Amino acid sequence: MSEGLVKKTILVACGTAIATATVVAEKLRVGLRKYGIDAYTIQCKAAEVAFHHKIAKPDLIVATTFVRKDLGTSVIWGICFLTGKEEEETLEKIANLLKGEGAPK
Repeated sequence: MSEGLVKKTILVACGTAIATATVVAEKLRVGLRKYGIDAYTIQCKAAEVAFHHKIAKPDLIVATTFVRKDLGTSVIWGICFLTGKEEEETLEKIANLLKGEGAPK
């Protein structure tokens, strides 16, 4: 962990946990650094979210497909990290949520 950065765990879920989740996870790791967050990402298939949630206890779930929302952890729609549309706004929303400064809408 880098000096001064807050460590947070993010579960990144997509259909197959290969290319899409990899792109989103990298954008989260890089993008959240400017908000003072060192994001540790775990990639998984949408069908594996409950299992990984139980094991990793993530601070947030970012998904590019539909996932369970009844696990007690906020879920953010992450398709913007593939399209580029509203990516920066979503990063800011995620950063605020992880810092306890806002709730997902």
